Amino acid sequence: MIVTDAWFPQTNGVVSTLAQTVAWLGRFGHEVRIINPRDFHNVACPTYPEIRLSILPYRRLQRSILSYSPQALHIATEGPLGLSARRFCLRHGMRFTTSYHTQFPQYLRARFPVPISASYRALRWFHGAAERCMVSTASVGHDLAAHGFKNLAAWRRGVDTEIFKPYPKGFLALPRPIAAYVGRIAVEKNIEAFLKMDWAGTKIVIGDGPERPRLEKQFSGAVYLGYRFGEDLAKHLAAADVMVFPSRTDTFGLVNLEAMACGVPVAAYPVTGPIDVVEDGVTGALDLDLAAAARRALTVDPKVCRERALKSGWEVCSREFEGNLERCEILPQPKLILASRLVRESALDSASSSSIRPSRTRL
Repeated sequence: MIVTDAWFPQTNGVVSTLAQTVAWLGRFGHEVRIINPRDFHNVACPTYPEIRLSILPYRRLQRSILSYSPQALHIATEGPLGLSARRFCLRHGMRFTTSYHTQFPQYLRARFPVPISASYRALRWFHGAAERCMVSTASVGHDLAAHGFKNLAAWRRGVDTEIFKPYPKGFLALPRPIAAYVGRIAVEKNIEAFLKMDWAGTKIVIGDGPERPRLEKQFSGAVYLGYRFGEDLAKHLAAADVMVFPSRTDTFGLVNLEAMACGVPVAAYPVTGPIDVVEDGVTGALDLDLAAAARRALTVDPKVCRERALKSGWEVCSREFEGNLERCEILPQPKLILASRLVRESALDSASSSSIRPSRTRL
């Protein structure tokens, strides 16, 4: 069972990652149940109307877990559903895993005067109860370890190289070179850095979000294409000469791999996310001067970008997720009470756990 506050129809890296992982787990022989906001009464998230927040989900979530009786439970997000699932697991002595997808301390700080230290403290509390907290890159792991996280495990990200592949550049009849931004148009994505940079050709923005009306008015010289999906997205991305990733707060940036799979080099800041995905001078360019990075990325061999992306298929990443899972069981209430007493008396040793690798397992 995977519990997530982020699911379709949302369009973001978390949803894409989970959808691909679920599909591959099915191919491995697992039966997967997704618990998401569409299963509950929900409301729009402030400043993110496409994100739905479940209202008082605990009782219904509890019934879902008890009726499904998963052999492994993963909590993907820290929202209302994630909090409710965490509460259930702790109350019923049920082991679980989590994953860290979003740099919430930085995102919150970009919107509200919330101390970063307070955000990390809350995240340590949430993820610290899990057997493992999965992270996408080594730099994210180092950052969380520096903030006191102890239970970290690697879960890399992948790319669908059948959809994201080179297509004809003539798909876009715009002055070249074409620099593309792909993703949500929101304040934490730092898109203004992309739109402000000096560029001789065309800038295109693929995506949508709350900042689009303001940016479209302020930077009218760019071409705003809205959301694109599947092969249509891949064709737009492949038609660009460079993909510019201006975010300083992403944990990974799945679109970086998607661009590389299309044979498009990436220009980005040398920060967490890009430094683990983009090899400077080989698959793109990393520079504190974003315009300089974009110009230098134009000299990169597109074929090398594609070759590197081919090594990041979803099968390997999903096996890594599978290997991190923890076998669990829901303790009957009398056993749970007894176990609590034994723990308090320091007479119960923590039992060792084994990873799940059966041919068919219910998740």
